[in-house]
Amino acid sequence: MGATSCVETPPSLAGCMDEPWRTVSWGNNQEALQYVQEYKPEENRVKHLRVLLYGPVGSGKSSFISSVSTVLRGRIAIPAAASAITSDRSFTTRYQTHKIKEGRGNSATVYPVVFNDVMGLEGTDSGVHPDDIKLAMMGHVKEGHLFNPVAPLSENHPEYNPTPSAEDKVHVLVCVLSANASEIKDSVLEKMYRVRQMASDLGIPHVMIVTKIDEACPEAEGDLKNVYKSRYLKKKMEEFSSEVGIPVNCIFPVKNYHSEINLKPNVHTLILSALKHIIDFGDDFIEK
Repeated sequence: MGATSCVETPPSLAGCMDEPWRTVSWGNNQEALQYVQEYKPEENRVKHLRVLLYGPVGSGKSSFISSVSTVLRGRIAIPAAASAITSDRSFTTRYQTHKIKEGRGNSATVYPVVFNDVMGLEGTDSGVHPDDIKLAMMGHVKEGHLFNPVAPLSENHPEYNPTPSAEDKVHVLVCVLSANASEIKDSVLEKMYRVRQMASDLGIPHVMIVTKIDEACPEAEGDLKNVYKSRYLKKKMEEFSSEVGIPVNCIFPVKNYHSEINLKPNVHTLILSALKHIIDFGDDFIEK
């Protein structure tokens, strides 16, 4: 099952609609940026809203974390390691918390939203084990844990956290998929379905980030403002919603910073829109 692009899109799905099916405030990034930068959890036991990213290998999880850092810090930043080559193996192998700093030196502070990335979902006997994602959601996985695709973390393992705090637990689960993917392997879909059920059982909000929209669709590549006019991208999001079980209003398309060396306002707009909703969903969960 390989990837496809807009070049192979059927004629009925090519081109743009006259009106966008979702509205976004293009060029009004300051208000959204301020909202994100000034957010603080009301719950005293939680200083950082924890966001856990998962998805197939190469979907852009680490790149999304780097892009969020770029947006919040106002400069190109690469805090999360991401593979620069195409591969069918996960670049992320350990459980790591990515914190985004504001300021420099001794006066630097950490934004109250942190991200965790896990090993990519692969085939039956490779990639992250779904039970490890559940343990991470519950706060049982210690920082630096090396994932074992065959066997999930056990209670007697030294990297198992037996008494997680409210801060250790995940407050939002984010599925990351590439718009460039033509199909998702059945074995990966099965894992994703299990993860979704686990999140549902735990009451954790579940959203989706769709990456590489510019690579998948010429209309979005030519003008990012066409993202919600593109027939292809709308269809892709509806397909992902049906396959994974996440409502379309919880799915957010973005373009990650990749080759750019300068900031792009429209890239910021989509990332901030997704981040704001992630924070809102997570804050609702913390309040519960």
